[in-house]
Amino acid sequence: MKNRSVKQHIKAFQVNMGGIFLDQALPYRGVDQIDPFLLIHHWANTYPGGQHQSAVGVGPHPHRGFAPVTFIFKGGVHHRDSTGFSEVVYEGGTQWMNSGAGIVHSERPAKEIAESGGDFEIIQFWVNAPAKNKMDDPTYQPISKADTPFVEGEDKLSKTYVIVGEHDDVKGKIEPYSDLLVLRLDIQAGGSKKIQIPSTYNALIYQLDGESTINTTEKALDKSMMWFNTDGEGIEITAEKDSRIILLSGEPIGEPVATYGPFVMNSNEEINQAVLDYQAGEMGILNEEFED
Repeated sequence: MKNRSVKQHIKAFQVNMGGIFLDQALPYRGVDQIDPFLLIHHWANTYPGGQHQSAVGVGPHPHRGFAPVTFIFKGGVHHRDSTGFSEVVYEGGTQWMNSGAGIVHSERPAKEIAESGGDFEIIQFWVNAPAKNKMDDPTYQPISKADTPFVEGEDKLSKTYVIVGEHDDVKGKIEPYSDLLVLRLDIQAGGSKKIQIPSTYNALIYQLDGESTINTTEKALDKSMMWFNTDGEGIEITAEKDSRIILLSGEPIGEPVATYGPFVMNSNEEINQAVLDYQAGEMGILNEEFED
């Protein structure tokens, strides 16, 4: 298996999203997307407690035309949406939402974190949808850590959680719009992991923390992304320090991309229609209900 070479190192930079400060690795200067991946946000916070859940997190907002995905690393995320779902997913879990023709949802730290305080950390990334799926019915797929299949390394120093696609004969449970391999990796210092990736897939890793060596020569540091060329079938990761890493890889969609805020379509006309449809209530309405 030939390892892929590194195309670009990207250090995440801090952005202010409506008063929430987080680290953004994608899009980046000159890199609008790594098809089919459109955005990567890393948000870590420690809540002091003494707050009502309605006052924290991100309130109701719409999406159309792609899949916003949340990996929970610390704490819990309470997802509510206009199709009727209301559910908290905790550390190690995944919330995968195919927004399709339109959905309104909110993303808030779990009630106990708002009230009693605690650490909160997530990665959210956006996966584009092919034109043929952009107007599908929306779906929400939550998976807890306990229900996430994983592969333990031969050295017993790594665990690779398979979210989408197949790795070492273990298949993920998420049903995506297009062909993907999406993994979460926990590698202890000294541990190594080899990952085979279809040669036609675009691929990147994002290192949340720690430090690792990629393909024996390239250093990956915390809060940084490494984007690979399509010149091989895999990568090898060796952790120099305890490391948490995600791998995002997928078959490029290769279609025009038009974006405006929470909408991702193929043309400006479709974007304009999405705005009108949302304003007309055609993506549903979310009236959040909170426990006292």
